[in-house]
Amino acid sequence: MTEITSTGRDLSTQGWTEAYSRSVMDTFGPPQRILVRGEGPYVWDAEGTRYLDLLAGIAVNALGHAHPTLTAAVSAQLGTLGHVSNFFGTPTQITLAERLLQLAEAPAGSRVFFTSSGTEANEAAFKMTRRTGRTRVLALEGGFHGRSLGALALTHKPAYREPFEPLPGGVEHLPFGDTEALEAAFAPDAVAEHGEVAALVVEPIQGEAGVRELPAGYLALARRLTQDAGSLLVLDEVQTGMGRTGSWFAFQQPEIGGGIVPDVVTLAKGLGGGFPVGAVLAFGERAATLLGRGQHGTTFGGNPVAAAAALATIGVIERDRLLAHTRTVGKVLRRAVVAAGNPLVKDVRGRGLLLAVELTRPVAAQVAAAALDAGFIVNAVAPDAVRLAPPLVLTIDQALDAARFFAGVSVETTAPEKDD
Repeated sequence: MTEITSTGRDLSTQGWTEAYSRSVMDTFGPPQRILVRGEGPYVWDAEGTRYLDLLAGIAVNALGHAHPTLTAAVSAQLGTLGHVSNFFGTPTQITLAERLLQLAEAPAGSRVFFTSSGTEANEAAFKMTRRTGRTRVLALEGGFHGRSLGALALTHKPAYREPFEPLPGGVEHLPFGDTEALEAAFAPDAVAEHGEVAALVVEPIQGEAGVRELPAGYLALARRLTQDAGSLLVLDEVQTGMGRTGSWFAFQQPEIGGGIVPDVVTLAKGLGGGFPVGAVLAFGERAATLLGRGQHGTTFGGNPVAAAAALATIGVIERDRLLAHTRTVGKVLRRAVVAAGNPLVKDVRGRGLLLAVELTRPVAAQVAAAALDAGFIVNAVAPDAVRLAPPLVLTIDQALDAARFFAGVSVETTAPEKDD
């Protein structure tokens, strides 16, 4: 039954959806559901239906919804000091910077710049590349680094780029994971034609491209080439950082990073457990001093509440041993989905709790819709891949619930693929 408030507000899904279409810009399309509350890895819609949230706001809600420690930390900080300009420092801001450098095992002289989002973090990193005195920047096909003009220049997808061209120049996109192309970009003939490389910007695992991991040895080669050329190695860990893959940063896993030390790492998403906060970690004195006084800024970056949220998130991950938990639950989920033997499922790729269920047919959108109807929130990240990025607090039993859905889903239960 439709509930109408005394002010005439229709609280049904239809009422909220109609209000959304009248008041919110049409940049995302109509909402799939109207969500009204959450607890742990679950959310409820306006009709009272419960969903297991296997997307976590796209790898954001690391601790799930309404986590008591995070809620208490944000409330306490708001009750003490909510916001000050960056003319002033605060204990939470300073402590968070120290903690991030510690977790990243950053060398002496390293520093942090705080932002409010991953796009802003990558925008700051892009500006850092300009301060090298060079303008040639390398990025990878399939990469996604944000929607501002600078971050969009690094992003490869033509559909995102073309409506806003011309974008800031100097960016070249190399084939994903192609070591020969990477070496060729640093070769003398390429330098003679295009100039010295200012930076190489890569994601250790490309989330928006379908959870694609760089091949073993790629980052080690990238580190050697950039070091020899005096170029920056910038790792976009906006989606992979803060425990998402089972370590604080994906590059810390030997199979991915091979023990490298990057020059710059960008963070956001899971850093604040749901509260908007991002960061740029500059490793070593050279990278840390590229941006000088007055050359960059932000109003909300590193504000006390955001920093308190991030510190609380880090604290819970440590206290509850969620890095090991993420590795364990991720393995259980992967194995259970594959072991079910559904002919629609080809494989599961990814690390920790950043996974993609590979499909044998390009019906990811239909599978995601079927999942929603069955009470699971997933993401059709590619035509033949469904992304899973649940809260790090997901239990083994909840993971097995998700696996049972993938065991039973079939193309017969979904609408046929439509031609564009």
